[in-house]
Amino acid sequence: MTTTRRDALGMATTAGVAAVSVTACGGGADDGGSGSTQSVRVPVTDVPQGGGLIRDDVVITQPTDGEFKAFDARCPHQGCAVGEVTASAIVCPCHGSEFDPASGAMTQGPATEGLAARTATVEGDEIVVS
Repeated sequence: MTTTRRDALGMATTAGVAAVSVTACGGGADDGGSGSTQSVRVPVTDVPQGGGLIRDDVVITQPTDGEFKAFDARCPHQGCAVGEVTASAIVCPCHGSEFDPASGAMTQGPATEGLAARTATVEGDEIVVS
C-alpha cells in the first residue's frame, strides 16, 4: 500500500494533537491525572504571609500568620498550571480563572470548581504537603 502525502500529513497532525492533549491535561500514569501524589517539602520561610508559592504541581499559601494551606496546582478548567499567588487570588494564566488562597474555592471562572485540597503540615522548619 502506498501512503500519499495527504495521508502522511493527516497521521502527523493526529499524532501531534494527541501529544498536545496529553501534555495539556497534565498528570501522568502514576497519579491518575490529578496532580502529584508525592510529598513536597518547602522551608516555612519560603511561603510569605498573605501570599504563597507554586512548587512541584502544588500551591502552598499562608493566608494568615502560621496558617498554611495547600492545593493541587492544576486548574480544574483545562488542566493548566496556575501561575501566580497574590494575597487575594491564585491565578491561572491560561483563561483567567481565580481561586481563594485560603480555601482553594473558585472565585472567578471559567473554572466551575475550586482547586483540589492537599494536606499541609508543619514539621520543624518545613511545610510538608501530601
